[in-house]
Amino acid sequence: MSHPVVTDDRPRHAYSMMAPMACDSCSDEDSDRFDASFGTAWTVSCCGLVLSLAVLLASWVCTRTRPAAAILLAVVAPVTVFLAWAFFMGLVDWP
Repeated sequence: MSHPVVTDDRPRHAYSMMAPMACDSCSDEDSDRFDASFGTAWTVSCCGLVLSLAVLLASWVCTRTRPAAAILLAVVAPVTVFLAWAFFMGLVDWP
């Protein structure tokens, strides 16, 4: 008994949270600039989120030994997320 072969046309390496959409109404130059800037901005965004996680973990570690430092680090973690978003938005060359 033979089974039919099913091809999978889904993209293998798509971004997990955000993906640049094809700009159908843009010119090729605008689309190329957007694609080039998106890769750099995505890397900066991911690094910012990892930094935020590290700050949050440091806050948790400092909770018992240095409560004042833990509170400061807990406040800095969301600020780091906001800055990562702001850098991402600023680095992307929007068409």
